[in-house]
Amino acid sequence: MSLTKSKLDDLRIERPARAQPNARTWIGVAIVAGLVLLVGAAVWWWKRPNAIEVRTVVAREVSGGRADRTVLNASGYVTARREATVSSKVTGKVVEVLIEEGMKVQEGQVLARLDDTNVKAALNLAEAQLASANKGLEEIRVRIKEAEQELHRVADLINHKIATQADFDHAEAAALSLKAKLEQQKAEVTVAERQVASWQQQMDDTIIRAPFSGIVTSKNAQPGEMISPISAGGGFTRTGICTIVDMGSLEIEIDVNESYINRVEAGQPVEATLDAYADWKIPCKVIAIIPTADRQKSTVKVRVGFDKLDPRILPEMSVKVAFREAAVAGAVSSRTIALPKSAVQQQDGRDVVLIVQGGRAERRAVTVSSISAEEVVVSAGVALGERVVADWPKGLAEGMSVREIKQ
Repeated sequence: MSLTKSKLDDLRIERPARAQPNARTWIGVAIVAGLVLLVGAAVWWWKRPNAIEVRTVVAREVSGGRADRTVLNASGYVTARREATVSSKVTGKVVEVLIEEGMKVQEGQVLARLDDTNVKAALNLAEAQLASANKGLEEIRVRIKEAEQELHRVADLINHKIATQADFDHAEAAALSLKAKLEQQKAEVTVAERQVASWQQQMDDTIIRAPFSGIVTSKNAQPGEMISPISAGGGFTRTGICTIVDMGSLEIEIDVNESYINRVEAGQPVEATLDAYADWKIPCKVIAIIPTADRQKSTVKVRVGFDKLDPRILPEMSVKVAFREAAVAGAVSSRTIALPKSAVQQQDGRDVVLIVQGGRAERRAVTVSSISAEEVVVSAGVALGERVVADWPKGLAEGMSVREIKQ
């Protein structure tokens, strides 16, 4: 039995004793783990998404507290209330034209002159006749004085019984006749004066003057051409020298469909936009509604006046207008927010903005009530004081990290 046990002991494999970890081993493990963590943090830092710089603005309330809305859109043309094709009062040949297109003229300024040769000759003749009539008047006055002296002498002779009554009557008749002739001569002088005035007027009619101050928009005649206040037939007679427009009388004429004329009233605010300056909003107001309709077009003419004129506004320019409806006085209007035009973008058919919240971009749908040249007025979707991305950088999307550049 003991022999067998000894043989079994000889077959047992001796295993070395397991070494117990000491403090140095634990320190090494900690160092390796720390290095792994540092490397991982460095890789995360290197590969993390960079924050996009954005320029933001604070949403501010629109001043004025009045919310206008457009009730009708229409189109029309700029017209001049005072516009005239200037012509002469008489038919004649143009000898001098003193204006050009674009020239400013004052009321009464000479625009052109017609040939006055014949009129001047007739005026000289009338002046000579007037001078002759005045000389005859002086002669009659001298002869009246002589007749009165003769009448006094005959009266003295009658008192001395030298002259007869017949001599006295003859001298008296001669004096009375000359006095009557004096009155006739005075009338002839008056006729001669009127004749001179008539020819002077015709002389002045050969000078064509500006009826009012304005700007020449067209020049219709040249020296050497015939001009007449009425059409004389054919193509060789002009009816006007030029066309003058009073730029201070510009307004807008609009043909409004009679189905919508109930939306327009006198004094109503209007916002006009010239086709030539699409970003320029011009404040206007309704002057009058012409009280008649055009049966051919089923429209009613509306006159719209500019609140303030500008040299860029020219006659016959095409213009689009928006008739505005002001909020009822005393009504509490909803708060409206003004944002830069670039802050509002179109996505999926909706107006959206990006709000900065917690360092990230948050997309927000908004309701736009009006658009001007530089700003957009928002009535819903943005709260007062929120920071809105003013310019959308390329690649910026909702949820991305952003860094503000405040404005």
